[in-house]
Amino acid sequence: MNADNSAAWDVVAAARGSQENLRAHALSLLDHAEVMRQESRSRDTLFSERRRNREAGMRTPYGLEIIESCIGCKASREDFFCKFSTHVTRSIDLVSHHTVMPAGAVLFVEGQLPRGVFVLCSGKAKLSTTSKEGKVLILKQAEAGDVLGLSATISGTNYEMTAETATPCQLNFISRHELMNLLPKESEIGTHAATWLSREFQAAYRDIHDLVLARSSSGKLARLLLSCAPPPQKNIPEQRLRTPMTHEEMAQRIGSSRETVTRLLSELKRKRVIRIEGTSLIISDRLGLEAMAV
Repeated sequence: MNADNSAAWDVVAAARGSQENLRAHALSLLDHAEVMRQESRSRDTLFSERRRNREAGMRTPYGLEIIESCIGCKASREDFFCKFSTHVTRSIDLVSHHTVMPAGAVLFVEGQLPRGVFVLCSGKAKLSTTSKEGKVLILKQAEAGDVLGLSATISGTNYEMTAETATPCQLNFISRHELMNLLPKESEIGTHAATWLSREFQAAYRDIHDLVLARSSSGKLARLLLSCAPPPQKNIPEQRLRTPMTHEEMAQRIGSSRETVTRLLSELKRKRVIRIEGTSLIISDRLGLEAMAV
């Protein structure tokens, strides 16, 4: 250590000296040392940033913002099932179980006794039913703010469908016992439950209407694509589907086969009603698609 300090002072002295050769060499050494110091500082900063990113990633699995309490939740909006008054939110939070699930996790299965409801804080989930022959029909894709398993939980009958996460999801589970205890105490929860059950009935009616009364598979597919597209805007002629679906998932949504969906999509591309960019489906001619859906 003393030898290193002595050598450093010798370099500084030489830089201040009158001998031109020694002075130039000493200045070069000092410049090099400054560059090395800056590079070392940059590496330390980079390593610190990487460590902070890793720690942040550990705290937020699947890139989701973790919600540990309903109180002060920033995800909740007016159209969410869980948008309650402060007092009711506290009551819900006391009996809630927050969790994060990866894509492909089964929340409950058709025919299973109801354990409770899942409030979807973020992410997407698909609700499906299966025939005796094993044919799957996707009934709905649930979005953030939806409540899953509500009708079965309140009635005490078996879940009428299967719920599976389509993306990583932040969920809030409330057991049937706790929910049924809260309903007579908090009229606000009962009002929200009645509203959502009414929405489920109306959605089921529309789906049955579309499946039964649509004249062809092409009409059903057109209606499905339109339902997944954002609202039309005057200055934006094309519309990108908000939720990408595989051909198999489209077939399960309209009660058809994957081969039929693939053929119909090829026809729509040939007619320039839609186009494909990578995994995205873009509606190029909304009016033409609406004419098919009638």
